[in-house]
Amino acid sequence: MTEKKAEGKKIKNLLSLQIDPALFETASEEEKAQQVTMRESVSFMKDAMRRLRKNKIAMISLIIIVLVALIAFIVPTFYPYTYTKQDVTAQNLGPFQYSAKEQAKINKGQNIFPHIMGTDNLGRDYAIRVIYGTRISLLVGIFSALIVIVIGIIYGSISGYFGGKVDMVMMRIVDIIYSLPDVLIVILLSVAIKDWVSTSKNELISRLGAGMVSIFIVFGLLYWVSMARQVRGQILSIKEQEYVLASKAIGAGPARIIRKHMIPNCVSVIIIIAAMQIPSAIFTESFLSFLGLGVSVPMPSLGSLASDARTSLRSYPYQLIFPALSIFLIVLSFNLLGNGLRDAFDPKLRN
Repeated sequence: MTEKKAEGKKIKNLLSLQIDPALFETASEEEKAQQVTMRESVSFMKDAMRRLRKNKIAMISLIIIVLVALIAFIVPTFYPYTYTKQDVTAQNLGPFQYSAKEQAKINKGQNIFPHIMGTDNLGRDYAIRVIYGTRISLLVGIFSALIVIVIGIIYGSISGYFGGKVDMVMMRIVDIIYSLPDVLIVILLSVAIKDWVSTSKNELISRLGAGMVSIFIVFGLLYWVSMARQVRGQILSIKEQEYVLASKAIGAGPARIIRKHMIPNCVSVIIIIAAMQIPSAIFTESFLSFLGLGVSVPMPSLGSLASDARTSLRSYPYQLIFPALSIFLIVLSFNLLGNGLRDAFDPKLRN
């Protein structure tokens, strides 16, 4: 009787539509991960950096900028020549050439560091002057971008948040500033503050001279308007969002709402405009130095080096080629990096 019951039970299992759980086993964590097709959750900034790293042109430009900055700020600490040291026996030497005096020392067994880019008409090593000129250009670009960021963010945030008559008045001021000729303002400021700089007891101001101080003042007066307009536009689109209304409902003040909620959501626009502002500032400084309105002598600038090289262009063309190439390389790298940042931070360009 028992055997018949067992045999009947087996037949029943074979004809059953139920699946035997013993035929299956639990999937491992690795097998589960292989079936996941959802994209990994990342923040907006990490996603933008990932997109930026995929842009080969932007990354090459970033590497070039870092290398140029390292050369400009580190090499002068151990370079054997200074930008003020003159040697009347080594005037207008070509790259890797030695004067008769230096050649005599070499013949006696002394080690003389070569003039990598030659010398100028006063016998000063040209490589160190180009390096210092590059440092000045980078500092002008960075500090100008900081000035633009600070003023533009504050002005644009206030204008966009309060709106109405406040926004109208502040934007009309921006329109007026847009109409001012920046080069003419620089020239006028250079003349106006020349006496003040010459009598100033501040060593840094006296060293920079009227030209450099006027450049920073002009950037603080004129070049922040583009940043202000962009930030204002972002604030206008953000201030009606639910989280902003929630902050107002719990009693948060305008300063806290702008600082904690609005400006962080404008970071992409701020980074892009700042990256594009740096090459503009460098080019402006080089142009003004070329006209003699930039860094005071004997501090070199790429623009002033190019200006000094004009008189001997036919005889010593390398004196113009080296600073011109430096300006070209720096401005092009920053522009390409700015384009890469724009593509990385723009949600409309996501793949």
